[in-house]
Amino acid sequence: MKKGDFKKYKIATIGSHSALQILKGAKDEGFQTICVCQKGQTKPYTSYRVADEIIEIDNFQHFFKIEKELMAKNAIVIPHGSFVSYLGWERVQQLKCMHYGTKAILEWESDRTKERLWLLDAGLNLPAIFKHPEDIDRPVIVKFHGAKGGLGYFIAKTPGEFYDRIKEYPHEKDYAMQEYIVGVPIYVHYFYSRLTDELEIMSFDKRYESNADSIGRIAAKDQLVVDIKTSYTITGNMTLVIRESLLPKLFEMGENVVKSSRKFVKGWLFGPFCLEMIIDKDLNFYVFEISARIVAGTNLYIEGSPYTALRYKEPMSTGRRIARDIKQAVEAGQIEKVLG
Repeated sequence: MKKGDFKKYKIATIGSHSALQILKGAKDEGFQTICVCQKGQTKPYTSYRVADEIIEIDNFQHFFKIEKELMAKNAIVIPHGSFVSYLGWERVQQLKCMHYGTKAILEWESDRTKERLWLLDAGLNLPAIFKHPEDIDRPVIVKFHGAKGGLGYFIAKTPGEFYDRIKEYPHEKDYAMQEYIVGVPIYVHYFYSRLTDELEIMSFDKRYESNADSIGRIAAKDQLVVDIKTSYTITGNMTLVIRESLLPKLFEMGENVVKSSRKFVKGWLFGPFCLEMIIDKDLNFYVFEISARIVAGTNLYIEGSPYTALRYKEPMSTGRRIARDIKQAVEAGQIEKVLG
């Protein structure tokens, strides 16, 4: 492709998670867009007019059936949480169509053992991990592997409580038992560009997690009577602006994560990613997870955040920042720098 000929490319993603933001951002940058939808789920993408073309499939598991069609359209696929969840990181590696970001990095966000190795190498502070239920001597949060939006997470304070709750998930054999840190959960939305070799903090969010957040509306005595079991399935996101004095440390943490990724994955981490953490009462950061692609919390900022307003002269969502990265790469004749 010639330099500057970005309109010969199209931006594609599957209709879920952060597709509205990704597609709108692509259109704002001048790209034609494609949304791959499950049958019967096209309404948001037609109503909000973000998709120039919609391809319907019976199930997202059938994505590979339309891969050649996407390749013929010169489409660049943008991954997000639902994309990784439905296809699995292993199948993502098999994609032959153009893919924004390093595919191999998705394995490291999907496997909590590898994820922990990576984050520790980056010098981040992490909650303790318990290898055996019998070792539980404090509250732990039990998390299943993969991008499931908190589905099924539960808290246990003793080995007995763990064994009682795990019976509810007979098919889940792969999980992590992580120390439960009391504090404020925050989600930091980063963007790293290979073209500029610069890290940006795009925005922050806090998540609204099913009955974990709504349980406070019920009196404690009533909670005990009905025996409510806390769950952490994410239902939505809320805006957050952090104390400015904390920003230097957060920039340092993001830069260290990118630097460390070079040791583990060819192509390393670039594009959007999110560090998910707890800040305790002493302002210590405990990072409990990384998402190595765009996260749904960025959907709050389709017209940009207070932080992107400081840097850009126009509304800049994370979805649009992805499209601009692609556009700049094409214009510079360096499209290979944003594909992986």
